[in-house]
Amino acid sequence: MKPSIDFINGLLPFLYIISFSVYFYDFMRGGKHISNFKRLVLFLTLCIHVVYLVIRSIEFDHMPITNVFEIFTVLAFSVSFAYFILELLTDVRGTGPFIIIISILFQVISSIYIEDLVIVKEVLRSNLLGSHVISALLGYSGITISAIYGFLYLILYKEIKLNKFGLVFNRLPSLEILEKLSFYAAIFGFILLSFTITIGIIWLPSAFPDFSYTDPKLIGTAIVWILYGIGIISKIFGKWRGKKVVFLSIIGFVIAIGSTLITNFLSKSFHSFY
Repeated sequence: MKPSIDFINGLLPFLYIISFSVYFYDFMRGGKHISNFKRLVLFLTLCIHVVYLVIRSIEFDHMPITNVFEIFTVLAFSVSFAYFILELLTDVRGTGPFIIIISILFQVISSIYIEDLVIVKEVLRSNLLGSHVISALLGYSGITISAIYGFLYLILYKEIKLNKFGLVFNRLPSLEILEKLSFYAAIFGFILLSFTITIGIIWLPSAFPDFSYTDPKLIGTAIVWILYGIGIISKIFGKWRGKKVVFLSIIGFVIAIGSTLITNFLSKSFHSFY
């Protein structure tokens, strides 16, 4: 099975690059003939990636969460998967290149540097921990996509304000749709983070002797979760709209990235066991 793992590991960056290329071509040229084809290409890429994650988990007897480069391949999958679900739900297909390029970055780094670890801490073989980590990565993927749509909203807003009606204006969805996409992605991220936090509160204290509720990662995640919760409630009840919603998604993303950097590079945390 190991040769199959190595082969798919080397193949995945090219599959994501192909997916990006098809989406980018559609963004630049347009046309109904390629609209469904690009979604099929991304779907096949995601299916192959799932196969890779499953056989890797079986071969090494643990979910791919034991080192940062295993997590990168899960992130690559999570970002494109979250986008794929969002595209299915909204049928808005003009923003794919801006999302899939993130998956390319994560997968290329993962494929080059990933380690095959057979001997790991016993806690890393736990399915509950795997569910906790993967739901967290899916949640942060939703937050990332929400922020990307936020940036696209601001770019298009500036173009309209300056009376520039070029490629960006013609190819991107309207400001209203970009705001909705950012909001839907935020809901996706919020739901997954809620699941992550629930597992963390119930199970992690018994799994890690050095568990602490003052852990920087937990505090950062809680702040992000609260911010998005406030934003979602405010949006639903009509108090916030437009740039307020967009800025919230970007601020939440910055805080999420900041807490991750602090956890992994600047502070000691039980989350640093990867």
